[in-house]
Amino acid sequence: MQKYADSFVAADVDLEILGDLRDADLAELGVSLGDRKRILRAIETLAPAGPPEPRVADGDRGERRQLSVVFCDLVGSTELAGRLDPEDLRSTIKAYHERCSDVVARHGGEVGQFLGDGVMVQFGYPQAHEDDAERAARCALDLVAAVRNLDLPDGLHLQTRAGIATGTEVVGDLAGSTRDRMSVVGTTPSLASRLQSVAEPETVVITSATRRLIGEAFALTELPSRPIKGVGDDVALWRIDGERRGTSR
Repeated sequence: MQKYADSFVAADVDLEILGDLRDADLAELGVSLGDRKRILRAIETLAPAGPPEPRVADGDRGERRQLSVVFCDLVGSTELAGRLDPEDLRSTIKAYHERCSDVVARHGGEVGQFLGDGVMVQFGYPQAHEDDAERAARCALDLVAAVRNLDLPDGLHLQTRAGIATGTEVVGDLAGSTRDRMSVVGTTPSLASRLQSVAEPETVVITSATRRLIGEAFALTELPSRPIKGVGDDVALWRIDGERRGTSR
């Protein structure tokens, strides 16, 4: 229907709205009755090839990143809950979370999740550093000290313990996620949680993957090997005793 092309252009009719045209619209454009019927039949045959490909938001795209994950947990939280009034307990946990957030921010990490009295911290995402494993180790040691020195009413003193796991995972913000939703898909966070569960109060425990990355920058004590669910029956463990000043990887 080339003879109607100029009329279509003059009326700003293009392929985007072609499917919306009706008989009255074509008549207004000066198309004859026979040609209107032909054009409408042709439009009906213009079925879309398929549903449009869904747009993937930038935040839904996963990335493979090497992460060092710190999992920190309060010691004796059950006894604490039985000792305090619910309102006092809530205030205590809130103060604990705030102190942890301050320490994590100082070391360039990201709080991935608050789990009651547990805190999961990730180094390597969203911002990566060459020394993320060392940052994680310093952060864990500072978390232990900061919670110990937390000023609480009634002479209450808190203790914590931490585990650090390092591995390559798929990370990214989940659709509709918030700060408190997991954005790490993989085993590293679970391993960090299991390591803190075997740590003594006010200590930090790591495995060989983190040990290799921190090199000689920290004083370590080798612990007896033990089974760790999801890792193996004889896993080598180390306790981080402190940082060696002036020593690099």
